[in-house]
Amino acid sequence: MNFLYIILQDVAQKPAGGGASFWIMILLLFGVMWLFMIRPQRKQQKELEKFRNELKKGDKVVTAGGIYGTVAEIQDRSVLIKVDGDVKLRVDKNSIVRDYSDAQPTNEQQYQK
Repeated sequence: MNFLYIILQDVAQKPAGGGASFWIMILLLFGVMWLFMIRPQRKQQKELEKFRNELKKGDKVVTAGGIYGTVAEIQDRSVLIKVDGDVKLRVDKNSIVRDYSDAQPTNEQQYQK
């Protein structure tokens, strides 16, 4: 028991070293986190927002739910997409996630030609 008391007393007397180095390490940690996590996410969000704002009639798009369609009408917050034949769906503009106009044709599309 006396040994434990001596160790605790020794720890209590020594100040926690490296106050400046601790803050430098914390700042470096946040810097690396920003560089590898936050910055790329913001860039991706800005590109997606730019894509949604530049939508035009006739663009082929994919929604977040996986629905493929062609833009038929654009409003401020929603987009009317033509899915198949006369089927049209009105979706929120934020649910459109990518353009597939330049995508490679699938096997099914190749056989229809």
